[in-house]
Amino acid sequence: MPQPSTSLRPAPLTPEISLYLADPATGLFDSAGGEFRSDQPPPFWAFAWAGGQALARYLLDHPAEVAGRRVHDLATGSGLAAIAAARAGATEVTVSDLDPAAVSAALRNAAANDVVLHASGSKPDVLLAGDVFYSPTVATEMTARLRAARKDTIVLVGDPGRGYFPERLFDRVAEYAVPVPAALEEAETLVTGVWRMR
Repeated sequence: MPQPSTSLRPAPLTPEISLYLADPATGLFDSAGGEFRSDQPPPFWAFAWAGGQALARYLLDHPAEVAGRRVHDLATGSGLAAIAAARAGATEVTVSDLDPAAVSAALRNAAANDVVLHASGSKPDVLLAGDVFYSPTVATEMTARLRAARKDTIVLVGDPGRGYFPERLFDRVAEYAVPVPAALEEAETLVTGVWRMR
């Protein structure tokens, strides 16, 4: 799948963080001619998804959640939440994603914001997951991973009301009206919660 063209611009809900993002008029599959191809993941990393934006805003506004702690951003995408955690004083921030291009994008975005992210590191004290409940298969896998981690790790999730979000497992700690590209969400804002796993 061809990579979309990106440029460095402020994330809408966290203008203090800039990311290499696709043009707001660009859709997720535009770089593939509008087609989904299973051989390569779509470039999720080229967009500031609502869940990641809400998590990032929450961490910047509530730095005590991550200050002095080791943080891991699961399914990092652009790395926005991870960058916010680093800015909020986390001692170490690691990122992972099924798509190696996302990890590369997160590291590039971190450098653009003068923070350091790592592709591996020690066991986290805080686990972040933004906008990961978008399909039944992914939601089932993510729920299992987050439940396994919650025994000795704080789990914070950003979710804009995706249909597969297991709300019964979480308590909402914040809510934001997040600006999003209409080409991506068919809306200009999404009310997005930040949730702590019980």
